Amino acid sequence: MMRTYLKVTFNSEGAQPSEVVARLQSLGFKPITGAYDMVYEWDDGADVEDAIWFADKIHATLKGYHILFQIETIRD
Repeated sequence: MMRTYLKVTFNSEGAQPSEVVARLQSLGFKPITGAYDMVYEWDDGADVEDAIWFADKIHATLKGYHILFQIETIRD
């Protein structure tokens, strides 16, 4: 299984955390605790190109919200 982990850094001049989380959940992310804030679990058959496309989708979804994000995609 492939998973994409997301870490979000908020800006006090940007969007409210609850709004950001809601937007990310609309992409299929689930909130978690630990080193990362959220995880997306891929269906079988996903590959690196899918992960790159998804990174672009995350970027577009968060554009204008004045936050930083970091992603890490791994295959278990």
